[in-house]
Amino acid sequence: MIKRIAAVAALIPAMLGTTAGSVSAHSAPKATAAVVTLTYDASQAGQWADAIKQAAQNWNDAVQNVHLQPASSPGSADYVYKATDGWPQSTVGPVFPGGSGEVQLGQEAVNEGYDLTRVATHETGHILGLPDDYDGPCSEIMSGHGPGPSCKNTKPDAAEAAQVDQNYAAGPSATRPKTHQVVIDIWHNPALTPSH
Repeated sequence: MIKRIAAVAALIPAMLGTTAGSVSAHSAPKATAAVVTLTYDASQAGQWADAIKQAAQNWNDAVQNVHLQPASSPGSADYVYKATDGWPQSTVGPVFPGGSGEVQLGQEAVNEGYDLTRVATHETGHILGLPDDYDGPCSEIMSGHGPGPSCKNTKPDAAEAAQVDQNYAAGPSATRPKTHQVVIDIWHNPALTPSH
């Protein structure tokens, strides 16, 4: 009986080692020693305020190496959200503390029927350094308008979260891009365009 207990006891670490060693292909990198905190100003965002709050929460729930929070004062924000009449557009990051990113949340996307939180989460993804992937499925937040206005997913997928964590893995001391591009996202539903 003692030999059987000893044999089972010897197998347990080996069995645990095989399962503990398996890692998902989309596992997020471990958090850095110093998480990068980015602050934002939503004081000029009007009707988008709740969507911005939820978008920040969606990213904070998905990533480990960067944390989004409202700025203590508008002038101290690393990036700003503004409501506009046009199409949504954003600075393409990654933006770091002391940065000057901007997200313009355009009414045109609302007029086309897109979910406000999806738009805000997508545009925030650009601030965090993610490009568009319009050919992607609805489950990817960076597929943006690609899946059409019926897509209501507002959360980044595991691969997108892993890329953002990689973008901020070096922490606050990371080398920052000297210039940023601005991407204009035309949240347009081709099915609504009349044919000629």
